[in-house]
Amino acid sequence: MKKRIIVIGGGEIRNKTTLKIDEYVANLAKEHAGDKRANALFVGTASHDSMPYFNSFRKTYTSVFDIKAEVALMVYGEMSIEKIAGKIENADCIYVGGGDTVYMLEKWKEFGVDKLLIDAYNQGKIICGLSAGAICWFKDMYTDYEIMRGQSSEYVLKKGLGILDGAMCPHFNEREQDFLKALSSGVISGAYCVENDCAIEFVDGEFSKVISSGGKAYYTSIENGVIVKRELL
Repeated sequence: MKKRIIVIGGGEIRNKTTLKIDEYVANLAKEHAGDKRANALFVGTASHDSMPYFNSFRKTYTSVFDIKAEVALMVYGEMSIEKIAGKIENADCIYVGGGDTVYMLEKWKEFGVDKLLIDAYNQGKIICGLSAGAICWFKDMYTDYEIMRGQSSEYVLKKGLGILDGAMCPHFNEREQDFLKALSSGVISGAYCVENDCAIEFVDGEFSKVISSGGKAYYTSIENGVIVKRELL
C-alpha cells in the first residue's frame, strides 16, 4: 500500500477555501475504507484542541463528503492514550490542524502520539495537515514559533518528525519576504513553499503533485548564490 501525506499551506476550512483539497483527501479516505464508511480523525493539538475548529472540520468532512469525523483530544486530559490509539487505529484519514507546531510536537511526544502517527503513516493511512499540521512531517520546519511567544521577530528552523526530507514554508503568499531573507542569510538552503489554499502530495516520501484550491506551490532554493523559485505542478 502506498504511503501518502498531503500538506496544505494554509486556508480556512471553516469558509471552505480548501474545499477542492478536502475533496481530494476525502476521496482517498473513501478508497482506503473500501466497503465501509470512511472515518477521518481530526487532531487539533496545535490549536489546543479547539472544538470550533473540529466542528468546522466535521461540517466539511461529514456534511459535504459523508465521512465519519472523530477527534483526538490530549490537551486537557479528556482522553487516555489508549482511547486516542484506538481512534488512530480506526481512522482511514488523519487530519492535523494548524496552530502552534512546537507545542503540538511536545504534547505528542508526552503522550507517545508521535510514534502512533508515524505507525499510521507506515500502515498506509491517509495523512493530511494544514500549516502546523503540514510542516511537522518534514525533517525541518520553518515556523513562527518564537514570534508567537514574543521571543523574536524572526521565523526559525525547528526539527520535525522527519518522515519527509527537507523543509516546508507554509502561508508562502504571506511569508515570502521573510523566507527569502532567511534563505539569503543561510539559515535555510531551500524548502517547499506552499501558499494558502494549495497543497502538495507526497507518495512514498517523494513529491507527487500539487492540489490547488486557488494557491500555488514552489520549491525555492539558493543555487550558485542565486535564489531560484520553481513552481511545482
